[in-house]
Amino acid sequence: MDVLPAVEMEAPNGVAVDASIIWLHGLGADGNDFAPLVPQLDLPSGFGIRFVFPHAPSIPVTINNGFVMPAWYDIKEMDIDRHVDETQLLQSAAWVHALIDREIERGVDSRRIVVAGFSQGGAVSYQAALSYPKPLAGIMALSTYFATAASVQVDPVQKEIPIMICHGSMDPVVPEQLGQSSVAALKEMGFAPEYHSYPMEHSLCPPQVVDISAWLSRTLG
Repeated sequence: MDVLPAVEMEAPNGVAVDASIIWLHGLGADGNDFAPLVPQLDLPSGFGIRFVFPHAPSIPVTINNGFVMPAWYDIKEMDIDRHVDETQLLQSAAWVHALIDREIERGVDSRRIVVAGFSQGGAVSYQAALSYPKPLAGIMALSTYFATAASVQVDPVQKEIPIMICHGSMDPVVPEQLGQSSVAALKEMGFAPEYHSYPMEHSLCPPQVVDISAWLSRTLG
């Protein structure tokens, strides 16, 4: 399978890469969206982390009048249940699997790979990470929802995967109810997600960046 183009940020000079974070952007953005956040995470200088920020393909998006934009899948209706094109979402998850495979080929142990995503990217991250057949380091789901909770085939090797979920209490795009529903669905599956809520809209905020840094340090430290 072809590997998606991506923005990559390598570990500092002299530090060997021994971990990877594959971070998916939201609807209408691209891989450059979260790259500027890396220095703000202020992770320990000795961490050998490669950040991979892939670009979604551009497709027509129904809720935006069919306008062509970067998207991991089509959203057909903007209701609380999020009518999405699951076939496209599964294709995007397969592309993430290919990126994970490439990191493993480049020498990173699968147990040192985090899959992260914001909004649409988070929905793909749930599907991709939980269905991957080798143990992963964790899932970081930001301002998102578990679109395939009713259909995902969870691989048993992921049964203890750490999961961090962050959501804004004033999010007008993906209501916090969807983040809380994700927590409930994951708990029913036997997972123990860590949930953080912030007084923000559909974005990131400084206290959240601190929490992300702490979680990554624990997960990959």
